[in-house]
Amino acid sequence: MQELKKIVKNARKKIMNMKYHSKSSHIGSAFSVLDILVYSYFKGLNITEENLRDNNRDRLILSKGHASAAIYTTLALRGFLDIKKLDMYYCNDGELPGHIDMTTSEALDLSTGSLGHGLPVGAGMALAMKINKIDSRIVVIMGDGEINEGSVWEAAMFIIRENLKNMLIFIDCNGLQGYDRTEEILTYERNKEMWRALGFTILEIDGNNFEEIEKAYKCKNYKPVVVLAKTIKGKGVSFMEDKLEWHYKSPNLEELEKGLKELEENE
Repeated sequence: MQELKKIVKNARKKIMNMKYHSKSSHIGSAFSVLDILVYSYFKGLNITEENLRDNNRDRLILSKGHASAAIYTTLALRGFLDIKKLDMYYCNDGELPGHIDMTTSEALDLSTGSLGHGLPVGAGMALAMKINKIDSRIVVIMGDGEINEGSVWEAAMFIIRENLKNMLIFIDCNGLQGYDRTEEILTYERNKEMWRALGFTILEIDGNNFEEIEKAYKCKNYKPVVVLAKTIKGKGVSFMEDKLEWHYKSPNLEELEKGLKELEENE
């Protein structure tokens, strides 16, 4: 776990630089989901350089595609993406767009950005694996604002009907979306009860804690699991944490230097 913490720290510093140079949005969203992604690719998923092209490997879909900087950086540090490409993230003549493009790495399983698509596609993958008797897992990560999309609930009903227990669904509950707090739109408790009413097993964790993320990965159940991962938007940089403006804002030079200094000093 200590090694994973070092990786996340390094990833946050790289994302800070990427967002500064590209003048792009969504650093808060990238920071909230980063711990889940690092644990997934470095420990949780059955995915290696050797099995990248193997249809039998585990799959991960980051449905909140605006957090692309988090997954690109994680894959680069894992060796699944040329780390030099991060320098031109979201820049003219670069190869990494602001929303996830699966052609940039064989480890990416879906291009995302239009919210609400990840779970339906993940359900289709999971059904195919079930039919073909492939003993692998489909992990889908959504935002707590994204679940207002109707396609999410259509997919959820399908997942329960087909009992796709080879799926592990994370909801990055950072409490903020678009222009308001999620509690003002769909409360955490209502969200939880909607999944439970459909028949999912519910697991509540601290999504910025590796030990708790590990519990989610080790959860074996007779029906599909939804993990409500409570996270902090902008996690790791105090002046960004739980601030709505960092859904859109990019750091200026002063904020970059301040953020990097804080990340370096924090354990």
